[in-house]
Order: sequence, then structure tokens, then C-alpha cells
Amino acid sequence: MKIAVVGCGAVGSFYGAKLFKAGYNVNFLLRSDYEAVKQNGIFIHSVDGDFQIRPPVANKPDQIGSSDLVLIGLKTTANSHFKELLEPLVTEHTLIVTLQNGLGNEEQLAAIFGEENILGGLCFVCLNRIAPGVIKHIAHGRIVLGEFKRKPQKRTYEIAEMFEKSGIKCEIAENLEKAHWEKLVWNIPFNGLGVAGVAGYAAVETGVFNPQRGLGSVLTTDIILADPRWEKILRELMREVIAIANAKGLDVSPDIEDEFVNRTRLMGAYKASTLLDFELGRPLELESLYLEPLRQAEAAGVNVPRLKSLCNILIELDKLRDKKTGMN
Repeated sequence: MKIAVVGCGAVGSFYGAKLFKAGYNVNFLLRSDYEAVKQNGIFIHSVDGDFQIRPPVANKPDQIGSSDLVLIGLKTTANSHFKELLEPLVTEHTLIVTLQNGLGNEEQLAAIFGEENILGGLCFVCLNRIAPGVIKHIAHGRIVLGEFKRKPQKRTYEIAEMFEKSGIKCEIAENLEKAHWEKLVWNIPFNGLGVAGVAGYAAVETGVFNPQRGLGSVLTTDIILADPRWEKILRELMREVIAIANAKGLDVSPDIEDEFVNRTRLMGAYKASTLLDFELGRPLELESLYLEPLRQAEAAGVNVPRLKSLCNILIELDKLRDKKTGMN
């Protein structure tokens, strides 16, 4: 099987490197890290053991050509480039697996390539890209894999087995939509509050941002959970996300709230991906992680005041992402 990894930041590089190390035919499509990886390969500094690979790399998709499996690790802010990046890689038989955050990614892919060969993978992993071609793996790594608008098929289990043989725990989701919402129970509050916290507690509480007050410190996961005020907001956000999912008939268990909080306490001072994007002046993944869930809440008639406030603050902070004056 010829595999192409598109979007080789932390997620794409980590999972692609694990597959390559296990002997699979993996090709990496890179942009900003192309020269570094071409010269030095990819370094994975992992709690499970460090390793380095020197895989085939390309900076244009037609240098890789048609592939059997495409893994997408792009930030969702780059989804407008799906057509130009993927068309040279995709045939009518190519399976496309998006490993991206949030909602709407499979739908965007299906609009271009059709629904038949689209799958989604949810990555439960603590990773950071700390330099070009250098990934720090802090904890976890599990993937939950599902078919877009279908029950699992033989190919779903074959891809899962490929991940398992590469040392990546992979579970099969009977319902990919439900799995997405379960992950949002973690992603929305921890990613969102990590960034929104720079505006201050009062701003997040009210949803009103006053840029003249300046920006405070970002909130790592341990800071959020160490402060009862922040943990209260975090848990209220979690409950709102669960309520949206269940209004859609997805039967997400309320027990997931305590499960995620307890797991996160073990992670230490972790900076979630949205927080890293903000610190680096990158666009935030507003659409997929926050605004689309908010739209679906409104369509389902679910009252989500915490999510609305969070979206308001993140929208304003995204406008200021290039102005770091006042940040600690």
C-alpha cells in the first residue's frame, strides 16, 4: 500500500513516522519543513522511545502521485487547499482519512471526491512540533477510526490493523459522528480556554472582550484544572457539548466529563494545539472547533451560553493574533 501523508505538522509527522518505522511505504508531502526533513529526516522524541526516520519527501503532490491511502494532518484552516493538494494523489480507489480536529472535514472532502472513500480518524494524543521535522510526543496516541456516513467495513479494520502493527492503538467507531462529538467534549473547553484565558476570567465569563486591558498569560491544562473558577467554566462547556450531541440523538455518556478531566490531570502543563497556534500567530481553527458546533447547537435548539461566550472571545483574539504586545 502506497501511503501519502499531507500536512506534516505534529500529527501527520508522528503517525506517518510510526507507519514508516514499521515498514510501510509512506511518502510525506511537506511545505515549510521540506528542506529540514529532506536533509535531516524526522525526529520523534517520545515517552515510548526516541527514533529518527528518513522517508521519501516531496513539496508538490504530483511528485508523489496516485496513492492507495492519503492521511490528512492539515490544520483545518488549510482546508481550502484540499483540491490542489489532494487531486494528484487521489484515484477512484484511493482511501482518504482525515486526522483533523473538529466538524465538517469529511463533508468538505466528500464535496470534492465523493463520499464513498472518506474516513475520519480522531487522534487522542499529546504532541507538539518543537522545530522543523522535530516532534515531541508527551503522552497517549490512540486513534478512533470510522467511516463517513457508514458503518465500519472490511477496509476500516484493515487500516486499523496497519496502525496497530505500527504501535498505534486504534479503535473502530461504529458511529463517526458520535466519536467526533465525544472528542469535542475535550477539545472545545481545553483548547478554547487555553487561548481565551489571556483575555481574563471576567471576559470569558461575560463573553465581552476589552483589548485595552491587554492580554494576560495563556492557560495550560494544569492551570485550568488548578483554579476552581476555570474548572467550573470548563465543566459547564463540557456539559453543553454533551447536551448538543445528545440533542442530535448521539447518546454521549455524561461520565465522559469526569473521565476526560481525570486523564488531563495526568498530562501536566500541556499546551493544546489551539494555544500553540495562538502563540505562534497562526489562524485559530475557529470554524471546525467552535463555530460549526455552535451552529449545530442553535439548529438543535440547545442553549449554550458558555460556548457562545467562548466563541465571542476567540473571534476577537483571532483578530489580534499578530499583536503579542502585552502577552506574558
